[in-house]
Amino acid sequence: MGIPERKEREKEQRREEIINAAQKVFFEKGLQAATMDEIAEAAELSKGTLYLYYKSKEDLYLAVMMRGIEILHNMFAEATSSQEPTVVQLMKLGDAYYEFFKQHRNYFRMFYFFQHPQFHKGVSEDMMMNCGEENQKVWKEVIGVIQRGIDEGVVRAELNPVETAVILWSSSNAIMTRMDTQMEYFKERMGVDLEEVLRKSNTLMLESILTEKAKRKHQALLMRSWPVAKVAVN
Repeated sequence: MGIPERKEREKEQRREEIINAAQKVFFEKGLQAATMDEIAEAAELSKGTLYLYYKSKEDLYLAVMMRGIEILHNMFAEATSSQEPTVVQLMKLGDAYYEFFKQHRNYFRMFYFFQHPQFHKGVSEDMMMNCGEENQKVWKEVIGVIQRGIDEGVVRAELNPVETAVILWSSSNAIMTRMDTQMEYFKERMGVDLEEVLRKSNTLMLESILTEKAKRKHQALLMRSWPVAKVAVN
């Protein structure tokens, strides 16, 4: 291995060490409370060295968040890689997102970043573009299954697959956000199990996009409780 290759490998190794340290700090404190000084201390580096790799705390936050996006993409890709009917794959996408929520709660919480535009000002254009490209891979999995369903006559032909993907995601995401912050409130004060609400919501949303023929064909599948906790994740 030549000197340039060794230096590049060392640079990538240092970058991973920085991201590992940042992940620990961000998971413990969140974006607002965390500081570059704390991340530098966790990485056992000077703050100046951090800025050689990342232009801002927000850039480093996105670097960590992209790890979560990659995990979610892999889980979605697995859910849609089988030879099972498209309706089943659509179900498994919902299952996979909930499994991601349960197994990777800290990454799920990092996605709140997109809901706070004031934080976007600290992100470099390059990092925002890189994050957007990774995010598009996740959307591509969902949109692709919906489009396949349209092509097969399983999903209603008049639906826009991109808009439909946003609707399905928004419904699941809103409920899981409540699960993350108000699970006990809904159970104790309102007598509502949000996990059951998620199952029912996913079923209703799926039924709403299927053709009548597809609903009749998969009636038994739609009638039973949605198995949100049974997706295999490697």
